[in-house]
Amino acid sequence: MIAVAVLASLAFVGWLIYRAVKRKPFKAYVVSYGVACVAGVFTYAFFLNMDIPQLVKIVASIFLGMALIVLAAYLQRRRQLGGL
Repeated sequence: MIAVAVLASLAFVGWLIYRAVKRKPFKAYVVSYGVACVAGVFTYAFFLNMDIPQLVKIVASIFLGMALIVLAAYLQRRRQLGGL
């Protein structure tokens, strides 16, 4: 799993370099989204390598994912309402 995380981060950095060499623009949110995805893969890889039963890992990762989605939606809604 760690190897997948490392390859994903290398692929993302390579994609950014490729876009920069071709002088194609990219938005800041694309970079932050990519960094968040790579960080999530590393976190998931670390979490699955812990020495606890597989079922507990799966259930905890589902609940952790739900909590992060709710938190992100709450923060996004707060930003949109605050910007008006």
